[in-house]
Amino acid sequence: MSEPARPGDGLAPALKLAGIAHGYRQGTARLDVLKGVDLEISAGEIVALTGPSGSGKSTLLHIAGLLEQATSGDLWLAGQPVSALDDGARTRLRRDRLGFVFQFHHLLPEFSAEENVMLPALIAGRGKAAARARARELLALVGLSERLDHRPGELSGGEQQRVAIARAFANQPDLLLADEPTGNLDPATADQVFKVFIEVMRNTGRAALIATHNPVLAAAMDRTVTLADGRLAAA
Repeated sequence: MSEPARPGDGLAPALKLAGIAHGYRQGTARLDVLKGVDLEISAGEIVALTGPSGSGKSTLLHIAGLLEQATSGDLWLAGQPVSALDDGARTRLRRDRLGFVFQFHHLLPEFSAEENVMLPALIAGRGKAAARARARELLALVGLSERLDHRPGELSGGEQQRVAIARAFANQPDLLLADEPTGNLDPATADQVFKVFIEVMRNTGRAALIATHNPVLAAAMDRTVTLADGRLAAA
């Protein structure tokens, strides 16, 4: 595994957003969700994204993750301008440079833990042996070396989310995006899973933007930004 990046080590920002605006039509009215968001996340930096429900946190994550196109504004990933790319280029960038962890694990029930973690590397065209070795390395990092052959239905909720975390790191992304990654777990399990998540983040030196309502979790990150009235501010 490559040497972990540290915040402020001179690398290009893992993520840069400039003037990101986005809105939706509701009948004849327009709802502006994001109103000129500016954000820069350094390589190796873990940033908490907070804000009330409905403030647009998920929309911002979708735009940062190239799942949705902003109405206006510019976006860079690891120094690469993204806003003008076509759909094919965005798809390749999303596959190769980004990792996602959602509130629900979205594991494939017919596949084992190892196979679920192998899938992103296989889709990216990596060989089966390399994908398996990477999956086993990551599952060891999240404490699941003894559960490689277990399918999701044979795992606890916390174990399933740890598999999802391992899967997000499969292609060694520059940036992890997480939307309430422990929000579907009971408090004790959520605390355990989050500690594993942060430990893997620190060990791999990946940058992350993590949406959470939990102030304790937010406090464990490098800094917090809050989304309110369509704009970001430091918490």
